Amino acid sequence: MESVDEGWFKAIHHVGSTSIPGIAAKPIIDILVSLNRNEDGPACADAMRKLGYEYRGNGGISGRHYYRKGNPHTHHIHMWVESNPEFGQHLRFRDFLRSHPAEAQAYETLKKELAERFVSDTLSYSLAKDEFCQRIDRLARGEE
Repeated sequence: MESVDEGWFKAIHHVGSTSIPGIAAKPIIDILVSLNRNEDGPACADAMRKLGYEYRGNGGISGRHYYRKGNPHTHHIHMWVESNPEFGQHLRFRDFLRSHPAEAQAYETLKKELAERFVSDTLSYSLAKDEFCQRIDRLARGEE
């Protein structure tokens, strides 16, 4: 991605389950990109397409610019400006689970249970993880 950056990207982070040592994960790499400006998300679409990424608008999440690669998907890129609360939440979640192995294992267990329950329903799978993710974010912010 850095090879096509024309000043759009402020920082690039590996997030998602594959970024947390010791837990099982689907073979999908999640990448969090900090944009210099919100309009940089769609502005880089042509350059990202050359790397095999497809721009999917906000993918149902306000303020996000979402790209994916592969069929089946191998990479998901989530682009935000850093001032968007969602951006910080992704980093806090990753960093908290990296430093709290018991919570990381609990997350792995939850994901396995939900994957069995929602085999082909990714929306329900994501929604079912939300309560856990919100609790981890509160812990990471020192609110629990």
